[in-house]
Amino acid sequence: MTYIAKPKLHHPQLPTNKLGFTRRDYEGAISTLCAGCGHDSISAAIIQACFQLDLPPHRIAKLSGIGCSSKTPTYFLGNSHGFNSVHGRMPSVLTGANLANRDLIYLGVSGDGDSASIGFGQFAHSIRRGVNMVYIVENNGVYGLTKGQFSATSDTGSKSKRGVVNTDSPIDLVLMALQLGATYVARSFSGDKTQLVPLIEGAIHHQGAAFIDCLSPCVAFNNHAGSTKSFDYVRAHNEAVNSLDVMPARAEITADYAPGTVEDVVQHDGSVLRLRKLATSYDPHNRIAAMNYLQERHAAGEIVTGLLYVDPEPKDLHAHLNTADTPFNQLGDGDLVPGSAALEKINAALR
Repeated sequence: MTYIAKPKLHHPQLPTNKLGFTRRDYEGAISTLCAGCGHDSISAAIIQACFQLDLPPHRIAKLSGIGCSSKTPTYFLGNSHGFNSVHGRMPSVLTGANLANRDLIYLGVSGDGDSASIGFGQFAHSIRRGVNMVYIVENNGVYGLTKGQFSATSDTGSKSKRGVVNTDSPIDLVLMALQLGATYVARSFSGDKTQLVPLIEGAIHHQGAAFIDCLSPCVAFNNHAGSTKSFDYVRAHNEAVNSLDVMPARAEITADYAPGTVEDVVQHDGSVLRLRKLATSYDPHNRIAAMNYLQERHAAGEIVTGLLYVDPEPKDLHAHLNTADTPFNQLGDGDLVPGSAALEKINAALR
């Protein structure tokens, strides 16, 4: 893999966040992906989200597998921890790292081949275990590194660049994440940064398994007429279920007013929101309704994007296992070696 470093010097008047970092401080090496690749737009969204959230880069761990998508951690967060694992095995490596050090923010970056084919089982188990992570699949419906074969997420009836029609049923990773128990589930489009950045911010804030399926057109092999993962197709069929923003934790602001009425609500910064209560809209807290809605809109030929499901009271793997609050990598021998009496008690309980 070619690594091209970016110049260290940058304009002295670039905007900084609360930590004094500029956006450039969250970048990585210069991308070697094809010009116009949707994956680079996702990298830019991750950079923007981490910059806006004022995250210390050394508190972030980025992990990936194999594929065009799994190369992208080289291109963002160059001052963060990183590990490029083998094909399809990123979830288990991330799970082990998370168990050893719960204090880091974990970003798992994968692709539709890496997660929906060879790594499908690993994807499933990391989600159902509730590992506290942001799991992003850069989904282009094609094997770009091996010259354009259909992937497991390619839609039935879609055409390859050579005109071959896909006859296999697609795997919908969003539906799988919902069924497996992910507590934050979203789909977005690499060409919609306005939607993608707050989705990533919300996923980072979320305490549990957060999954984002991001449609990311492959400009070399899957951006033509007949593809359902092209820029033109996704833009024409995109149905956003909500408009998104992320607010940092503050004292709760409440409003109680009747349907059809208007209420002025003063915000923390002094601004005023004038709210009109409308009819019932999309509810991202109903897992079954989200699955049904996805199926209905897919049958209508639409691609649903936005925050599809979130559990307001999630639990992660550490809560399930009742692990120590102190990260395992910081525990000493006195904590990790309980002694023969404690071991005998455990063995007796298993007899």
